[in-house]
Amino acid sequence: MSTRGGAAAFFQRRHEPKPQTDAAADGMTPPTGAAARATEETPRTLADRQAALVAALVAGAPVPDGFDPVPVEAARRALLRKRAADVARHWPLLAASFGPEWPTAFASWAATRPTQGSYADGLAFARSTPLSALAADELSSRTHPRGPLRRLSTVIREFVGRVAGASA
Repeated sequence: MSTRGGAAAFFQRRHEPKPQTDAAADGMTPPTGAAARATEETPRTLADRQAALVAALVAGAPVPDGFDPVPVEAARRALLRKRAADVARHWPLLAASFGPEWPTAFASWAATRPTQGSYADGLAFARSTPLSALAADELSSRTHPRGPLRRLSTVIREFVGRVAGASA
């Protein structure tokens, strides 16, 4: 392959739309009746088909036609476990409060919700479920960032007061 034109020209040539051919000239007739309606209702582009598959994997949408539901379901469950692990890294006390039930609890909540990112998913999950005291503290410290700083400043003031009182 020639390098003339560079990579951009190669990709541009590869992704140019192909000229449309006349169905009658090809000896093919366009679908009619139920076949035409089915063609109109199905995604026409690769991007549409990919979007339908992604929605089935991460947002609980039905498995699109042409895909075996068993491997799609296995991939969907694996992605939910991975998502639960990512959220647990950002929200360790929340995950720990559920113990070994964390992946199951989070997956059942997340099954029909597309991800908004690990932090946002953890926040939304924490706000939608009853929490242990430890998980509630984690939520509070994340949603009220001045809370931990106030506690820290109180501890520092007390320490400085003790040091100053001991040296006097």
